[in-house]
Amino acid sequence: MTIKNPARMKLHGDVPAPPGAVKRPTSRIVHGQLLQDEYAWLRADNWQEVLRDPAALPADIRAHIEAENRYAEAVLAPARQLQKQLLAEMRGRMQEEDNDPPCPDGRFAYYDRYREGGQHELVCRTARLGGPETLLLDGDALAKGKAFFDMGETGHSPDHAMLAWSVDDKGSELYTIRLRHISAGGSVSDLADVLEETDGSIVWSADSTAFYYVWVDSNHRPARIFRHTIGTPQSRDVMVLEEADPGLFIHLRELQQSRFALVSVHDHDSSQGHLIDLHNASAPVLHLEPRRDGVRYDVEHRHESLYFRTNDNDAKDFRIASAPLHAAGRENWADLVPHQPGRMIVTGTVFENYMVRMEREDSLPRIVITEIASGAEHQIAFAEEAYSLGLDPGFEFDTPVLRFTYSSMTTPRETYDYNMATRQRILVKRQEVPSGHVPGDYVTRRLHVPSHDGASVPVSILYRRDRDAAAAAPVLLYGYGAYGYSIPASFSTSALSLVDRGFVYAIAHIRGGADKGWHWYEDGKLEHKPNTFADYVAVARYLVSEGYTAPGRIIAHGGSAGGMLMGAVANMAPELFGGIIADVPFVDVLNTMLDDKLPLTPPEWLEWGNPVASPEAFANIAAYSPYDNVRAQKYPAIFAQSGLCDPRVTYWEPTKWVARLRERMTGGGPVLLKTNMDAGHGGASGRFAALEETALDYAFAISRASGEWDT
Repeated sequence: MTIKNPARMKLHGDVPAPPGAVKRPTSRIVHGQLLQDEYAWLRADNWQEVLRDPAALPADIRAHIEAENRYAEAVLAPARQLQKQLLAEMRGRMQEEDNDPPCPDGRFAYYDRYREGGQHELVCRTARLGGPETLLLDGDALAKGKAFFDMGETGHSPDHAMLAWSVDDKGSELYTIRLRHISAGGSVSDLADVLEETDGSIVWSADSTAFYYVWVDSNHRPARIFRHTIGTPQSRDVMVLEEADPGLFIHLRELQQSRFALVSVHDHDSSQGHLIDLHNASAPVLHLEPRRDGVRYDVEHRHESLYFRTNDNDAKDFRIASAPLHAAGRENWADLVPHQPGRMIVTGTVFENYMVRMEREDSLPRIVITEIASGAEHQIAFAEEAYSLGLDPGFEFDTPVLRFTYSSMTTPRETYDYNMATRQRILVKRQEVPSGHVPGDYVTRRLHVPSHDGASVPVSILYRRDRDAAAAAPVLLYGYGAYGYSIPASFSTSALSLVDRGFVYAIAHIRGGADKGWHWYEDGKLEHKPNTFADYVAVARYLVSEGYTAPGRIIAHGGSAGGMLMGAVANMAPELFGGIIADVPFVDVLNTMLDDKLPLTPPEWLEWGNPVASPEAFANIAAYSPYDNVRAQKYPAIFAQSGLCDPRVTYWEPTKWVARLRERMTGGGPVLLKTNMDAGHGGASGRFAALEETALDYAFAISRASGEWDT
């Protein structure tokens, strides 16, 4: 049926009409174009305060969001029993009492573990050769009484007598760092040191008397590096480096040999490295190759040499070069691994005798190990059509052992210790699925789908081997497509709850990611952003044409920048989708990119374009921005989720989007918004609370695939 005013639609007898947001129209002229926004008032003027104190949200905005939550709760009520069933299944596949493989460092080995029924990690250590466990941090105890608790980083001091740890207790990604002393007998005691307003990263000095951290300014931008001396107040911390440009990010990490910390100052297009000497606090910061537009580099260190992974000199898919530590300018960069088009060098590290890199070709990863003395190389790869690899360099530098992980959509995660000298591979841990999992009952495949312009889009799919191939199955189609981030074809215990119900689970490796090399990213950013959406729609239509599914049986799923994808395809091809799940969706792109007071806007101009300065960028974004392109048409059922304290995709973006959808759509729906009032971008904290959100997403997907709420 056609619904003239969907705001008055009732889906079930006891379900109220959806909230109708009050219109308070605003207008402005940008580049000669009239912009009108009837829901701009939902953006709190005191948003910075709200990030730090959610209670500061203005009463009228809170009332509207709470009304949305009540409506979503009422509409989703019939799916709650299914959600509980899914949650029980997902927990049944989780090894509740579990631990990571211990990671050696000198005379100790460190690891995280979970207790049965526990939401949060326990940080532990043992003697390297065995012995009793020392419980360094009990996440469950620390989180008690808190609505949100996210452990950031933990870092033990080089002398193993201290532990620094960071925590965010609001979801706003503002981390507080605290310290614990570890006695020789293994008891722990808290120190008075408390450092506020940090990004959570921690790097210790070599003498264990101080550590370095990143301070976050009032606009939530990482702006300065400080050194904190143990036992002193934060007000006396020494600023080591400052970046005043609001368009640049600062990241801090320790290099593998532990002589230096690397401060990377970068945007989406360029970077510069700075080295802090961890052995000499009075040594000046070593500033590396100056930042140049379009040139990116990462750095590792080994003795008197630096190793650069860089796209300099037209190495679009990156090369690896080395240079002397104290003559590290690009004029001295000598190729170790030359650029090879189509082979994307993703990351890497350097040990005493080996260089390790992760690379990807035709969307499949592999690990390549180079013996430094001889230059001899060998690879670690796997035979499945689609799989995921990960590197875990650990704490030690002078070691022949590399730890890596492997999984596929059918194969649970496996952790290996690989001897780079003998090439012996030892399975350290295999992910247990207590309820049982038989990989042979499932099939994973890699499809290649032609897009609108002939580009071939990889798609990873998972389904049960015994599915009825002649039937049009429901499909959950996941997509992201931004920032050069590649979605791994890894194992998901949660996805099995869909696949065991006849779903095909699919990941579209669309442009905007770097699955097929850096050009794949560049072909999905700035003025080429519409390729991301066209790729996703092409994949959906291909799955229909090949008989996997039918129009209206596809549930689209994406979050953050992938949530923008959800909004765009809802406008472009609503007839393809039975439902859309948009987690923390970045949907108000034009208004956000016009607002340089928001934390991430200036850095994001290189990803989306700068509509403040460029009429062309304004027109490009205006043409696809989901909020600005909601139109009078029938929309599928949409389930949007957001976090009140989210600094990345602010709560008002999905709130405004849902209000405009309801106002303009001519049929379909329902359109639901669930805002977590105690969380941020990552959703609920705690492993079971996160599963509850996934179970609700999948309950929505299954309900929609079965035809519930058809209008």
